[in-house]
Amino acid sequence: MPELKNEPKIDPQEVLDGIVEWVTIESPSHDGKAVNVVVDKVEGQFRDLGLKLERVPGRDGFGDILECRTPQHWSEREGKGILVLAHLDTVHPIGMIEKDLRIRREGDSVFGPGIYDMKAGGYIAYYALRHLIRQGKKTKLPVTFLFIPEEEVGSPTSRARIEEAARGHKYALVMEPGRDGDRVVTARKGVGRFVMTVKGRASHAGVRHEDGRSAILEMARQIVRIESRTDYKRGITVNVGLVHGGTGVNVISAECVAEIDLRVPDSRTAEEMTDWLLKLEPIGADVEVHVEGGMNRPPYQKDSGIADLFGKAQAIYREIGKELLDVPLTGGGSDGNFTAALGIPTLDGLGADGKGAHAAYEQIYYSSLMPRTYLCARLLETLE
Repeated sequence: MPELKNEPKIDPQEVLDGIVEWVTIESPSHDGKAVNVVVDKVEGQFRDLGLKLERVPGRDGFGDILECRTPQHWSEREGKGILVLAHLDTVHPIGMIEKDLRIRREGDSVFGPGIYDMKAGGYIAYYALRHLIRQGKKTKLPVTFLFIPEEEVGSPTSRARIEEAARGHKYALVMEPGRDGDRVVTARKGVGRFVMTVKGRASHAGVRHEDGRSAILEMARQIVRIESRTDYKRGITVNVGLVHGGTGVNVISAECVAEIDLRVPDSRTAEEMTDWLLKLEPIGADVEVHVEGGMNRPPYQKDSGIADLFGKAQAIYREIGKELLDVPLTGGGSDGNFTAALGIPTLDGLGADGKGAHAAYEQIYYSSLMPRTYLCARLLETLE
């Protein structure tokens, strides 16, 4: 590597050791107590750095929201600063660390539950600030770290806090996983969630079959209709992911419920598809169809502010002889959708590179830790 501008040099093994400490604490989204154990860990580390802390108690069974702000005298300027977003929950149930996702290193890959999505990214942000503090450096702008407890289920209790924080900041840096080598994210599809309920009429499947109106049959017809709206050229995907219905194999089903996932590239398409889904009518006779829901993450579109922020990141990456690229549109949502939709220049996917998000082979690449930490540290140091 060429001479680095911020010395002492970043120690990737030290970064990895810190990541593993976080990953060792399993924290599935719906287990608020488990999530709060890792919140306790992060809170203590930022307290040791001297940041101002605010912890918002969780609700609806989710963990706490943790906000960490640099003191006023740490930055060269006052006013709107940098918001760093990370989440501490994972999709993996308790016990995965003892089964398929044992923490281990195999060559360049390091495995563990939530290590890629996204405890590595959250720790990288912490280490980056600590790296600057070790050198006695100041950031040009104040920095706020916001750690979210339930991003993996759509941030239902955190969205308002994220949007409130974003309005008071000039930039948003999202520590979600890096992509496909030296790539970050500059646009994401919007995410919608809908629930369809079909009501039919129960009857005996053998004696009075003709008297029944099968809710499951109607749902099957509706699923074919709904899934047919997937259009890869337009960037639209629709998925009926969960279906529940019926009371017995010898009973014509009276009710069936389906949960629908929608991904769209822009606001206009979001409005079009939301309107279409909410207005769906029955296909068969003597049944009722009701759809409720909407967009829970707005589309995150690359604009001039995001392009400029990405250009700054590219220039930093060139300092270590590497070229940073972007993923212009990804189907996965993040809390960056909320900040970008408010017009805050947002750079996402700043965490460690790897693969296997949500999978039993989730892993990060050790080789990505130094460049990704360097990028984050220099963004915090230089953005103005």
